[in-house]
This record gives sequence, C-alpha cells and structure tokens, in this order.
Amino acid sequence: MIRARLAELQLAIMLLSRLPAGRLPEERISLGHTVWAYPIAGLVIGVGGALSLWLSALLGLPAFAAALICLVALTFLTGALHEDGLADLADGLGGGRDREKKLEIMRDSRIGSYGVTALVLAYGLRACGIATLYTHGPHLAAAALIALSMASRAQIALWQHVMPVARTDGMGHAAHGVPRSALTLALLYGALGLSLTGWMAPVVALCVLAGGGAVAILARRQISGQTGDVLGASQQVAEIMGWIGLMALI
Repeated sequence: MIRARLAELQLAIMLLSRLPAGRLPEERISLGHTVWAYPIAGLVIGVGGALSLWLSALLGLPAFAAALICLVALTFLTGALHEDGLADLADGLGGGRDREKKLEIMRDSRIGSYGVTALVLAYGLRACGIATLYTHGPHLAAAALIALSMASRAQIALWQHVMPVARTDGMGHAAHGVPRSALTLALLYGALGLSLTGWMAPVVALCVLAGGGAVAILARRQISGQTGDVLGASQQVAEIMGWIGLMALI
C-alpha cells in the first residue's frame, strides 16, 4: 500500500512539474488514482517559488521584481505546463467555429493571438497578486503562493471526476476515472493548504473554485468535456482568481 501511494506521488510530480522524480515502478499506475497527490506536488512547487521570494527579500529587491523572479522560478519548476494548456484552450475556443475545429486548434502546438493574450494577462495578474502581498510582507506572499499552488491543483481533481472527456485519447482521457476517495483526499489537502491564508481562507477557496468552475463550464459548453488543456487552464484561472481574492481582502 505505501509503495503504491509513493508511486502515485512520484507520478503526480512527474505530471505537474519538471522536477526529477526518478523512475516509476514497472507496475501500471492509474492516472486517475494519482489526483490525491496533486496538492502535494503543488506544495513542492509552491515551496520552490517561496524560496525565490525569500531570496529576493534577502537581496532587498522591490516587490514587482520579486514577483517576476518568482514567476520565472515557477515556470522553470513546472515547464509552463499549465500555461501551455491555458494558451491552447484560449486559441481553440477563440478561433474555432465548431467543436471539432476547436479541438483541432487546441492540439496544434503553435500559439495564436488568443493564446498570447491569455498568457500575458495570466502572468500579469499573478505578478500583481504576488507583488501586492509581498509589499505587506514577503512571508505573506510566500504563504499565499504555497496555499494557491496547492489549492489550484487540488481543484483539478474535481473536474477530472465530474466532467466527461472531450476526446477518446490524450491526457484528459487517460486521467479520467477518479476514485471518490482520491478526490476527497485531494480536496482535503487543498483545504489544508488554504489554511495558510488564515481568516481569508473561505473567501479564497470560493474564488479558486469559481475560477476553475468557470473554465469547466465553458469547456463543457464549447467542446463537451475536459481535456488535458482544460485541466491545465483551470489551474491557471483558479490560481489567478485566488490572487484576486487575496488582493481584495488584504
């Protein structure tokens, strides 16, 4: 049992980051069973970003510079995996005339104007959130970063569980079939992460769910379900909405 859980954690880190995680065991691991470890992978990523904020504070850097350095660190840690999903979804939904065309555009590795715009806005809003909390104390920004990194990845499990797949292949299809126990554990870990934001946690949780839910509803209407790009985009929008909530409350 412990060996299986460790293998699932290892796979979650490999799926959601570019961190070295060693070799997987030879036994087949269901992607749907790994979702409980998504927030744990988010914790590792968030700690990496928090360390960059600590270093910026040590060097006496201004808030916006610290925020940009933090985003560079996070991009390095994740390989811009979720950002790629956001860009692909924006291009597909913005440029496709019908469901089939939208899915075709999303599969194209090239990026269009909708994708570029989405990335600029996403990075800009995240930088504003990090910088705003950094001005109130680097420790607050670091705690919020870890909290949102965990919660925004925990909510991915929810959409994997409740949404049908839009394709018969690809990451979204392979990761479909989330056990309720794994989903419950993922959401519990996400909630524990949000506790780092103190009294603001309930509002931030609603913001995170609203952001991811908006992406899920849009994808359900436009392409009839979820794909890997949809799940990645939900992480980005959920995190952004969390930062917006924190900026409004701080």
